[in-house]
This record gives sequence, structure tokens and C-alpha cells, in this order.
Amino acid sequence: MEEINLDEADLKILKLLSQDARMSLKDIADRVFMTSPTVASRIHRMEKSGIIRGYQPVIGYRALGYTIKAFINLEVEPKDKKDFYPFIKSIPNVIECTCVTGDYAMLIECVFRYPEDLDHLINELQQFGRTKTLIAFSTSVEHRCVLPEEETNEKHG
Repeated sequence: MEEINLDEADLKILKLLSQDARMSLKDIADRVFMTSPTVASRIHRMEKSGIIRGYQPVIGYRALGYTIKAFINLEVEPKDKKDFYPFIKSIPNVIECTCVTGDYAMLIECVFRYPEDLDHLINELQQFGRTKTLIAFSTSVEHRCVLPEEETNEKHG
């Protein structure tokens, strides 16, 4: 992957795609005042560099009956990670698993329809170490796109 510098047009393209990844090249081109081939070339360059890693729908899990969203902290010893990673990748209810700092080594985000299913996963995870589970009541910010121009702390006031 090559590293590229993004200009204002690239950032606008990224913002538009983050709002609607299915937006047509023509619509994007119209909004950034470029031709469709130029926009396609910029998007391809951002894909090749790893800035755009893919396109996927944002799933409304609650609408599918997954009303329990949980975050599980798991204390995993480094020697157990080789067994843990294939295990966690095999659990379809796990949305994301991130290695983190602190008292716990892993932060696991998952969704379930029934509390018993969450309990079953927690019991299975305990073979790898101590767990601490948090169940989400609501989510105020979800899958936000952060662009370089918007990441300044000065905009918090």
C-alpha cells in the first residue's frame, strides 16, 4: 500500500462515500466539480493505498431481533492468543474484537437475541481468562467517519 496525501477534493469524496457508499460516480463528480473518470481514479487510488478498505452496509441489528449489544473485556495471556484468535473469529455474533491496553487484553463487541446466548459466550470465553461484561442501553455515536480536517480538538467548544 502506498501512502498518499489527500487534498480537499479527496476529503470531500471520502465524506460523500462515508455518508452513502452507493452514491454514483456521476453524483459524486457533480458535487466535487470533477469528471466521473477523475473521481473514479481518485477513489481507486484511495482503495489501493488502504484509505478506503471496503464498502459494506450498516446493519440495524435491532431490526433483525438482536436487542442485546454487549462489550466483553477479556484478560488473555499472550501465550493463549494463538488459540483465542481462531476461536473468536468463529463466533458470528462477534462484531469486533480489538486488542487493547489496560487490565484486559481484548475488547469484544457482540450482539445477541437472548441473554442466554450471551451467557453461553461468556462461559466459553472464560477458558481464555477473566471476563467483565457491559451491556449497552443505547448508542449515541455509531460508526462515524473521521476525516483529517475534522479531527481537531478545537471544535469541541
